[in-house]
Amino acid sequence: MAEKVIVAVDAMGGDNAPVEIVKGAVESLKRDEKIHIKLVGKEDVVKEELAKYEYARERIEVVDATEVIETGEPPVMAIRKKKDSSLVKAMKMVKEGEADAVVSAGSSGAILVGGQTIVGRIKGIERAPLAPLIPTARGKSLLIDAGANMDAKASYLVQFAKMGSIYMEHVVGIRNPKVAIVNVGAEEEKGNALVKETFPLLKACKDINFIGSIEARDIPKGDADVIVCDAFVGNAILKLYEGLGETFLSKIKEGLMSNLRSKIGALLIKPALKKTMNTFMENEYGGAPLLGLTGLVVKTHGNSKSSDISKSIGQCLAFREQKINDKISEKIKKEEA
Repeated sequence: MAEKVIVAVDAMGGDNAPVEIVKGAVESLKRDEKIHIKLVGKEDVVKEELAKYEYARERIEVVDATEVIETGEPPVMAIRKKKDSSLVKAMKMVKEGEADAVVSAGSSGAILVGGQTIVGRIKGIERAPLAPLIPTARGKSLLIDAGANMDAKASYLVQFAKMGSIYMEHVVGIRNPKVAIVNVGAEEEKGNALVKETFPLLKACKDINFIGSIEARDIPKGDADVIVCDAFVGNAILKLYEGLGETFLSKIKEGLMSNLRSKIGALLIKPALKKTMNTFMENEYGGAPLLGLTGLVVKTHGNSKSSDISKSIGQCLAFREQKINDKISEKIKKEEA
């Protein structure tokens, strides 16, 4: 029998918990027979939701957790004090080898703190970056870091570039992915102190395909597969992406409904438009992984629906099968030797 992949799912995290989380966990079982789920949360609540579905009982286990970390709570304090929370218990399962990965739509701060302090970093990794995939005209690009390390060093960004390259090649399937650093111009001498210090270090790396700087306007074109930056810049890019996408879609709908002629035209172009917009806005990989930890932690959006949860769980399977952590660890060991 194929080796199973166990994913601990924070059933109480997110705006739509536990309804969409439980539904997504059940849906994920259809992706691959190797997927097994540990739903962590208030046992009676989770089991009540599970009762709505038909599924292979031996593939989902409910783990009781009496506490919930709310979005507005101070992350460090919440992780320390709420030992019986669904998020903390799920992460401890990964730490102790009872699960291969954890998926949560809960508090971003708590997930980042818990990942670093409970799961822990791979030896030699200085910081764990949050790495979401963003849509581009050519497919997908990895934005790294998008929220975990607001104050970064050049050495962090070099490791981000290497981990991002491994992820894009082995999980997304892009051979020799192009790596670029976010800058205010294409010239090597441009940028702030961090970018100027990092650029030559990336240029000297023989194990990545570094193509130089990338300006923000070129990110949606897909000019780079791995987009390297500190978390302050990355989070600003990510939030602008999200807001612009929503605004753009809203304005298109408004224009199409403005008069009778445009409404008739809208009926004709609706199928093609919907297909195009879904291709650009939909994320087939679900959440964003925290790379560089000893176990996989995947952060999904706070308002995730069942499909997002299911995709995030599927991402855990690919991560485990491609042995991403082993590849990252091996690369770091070679550099230290």
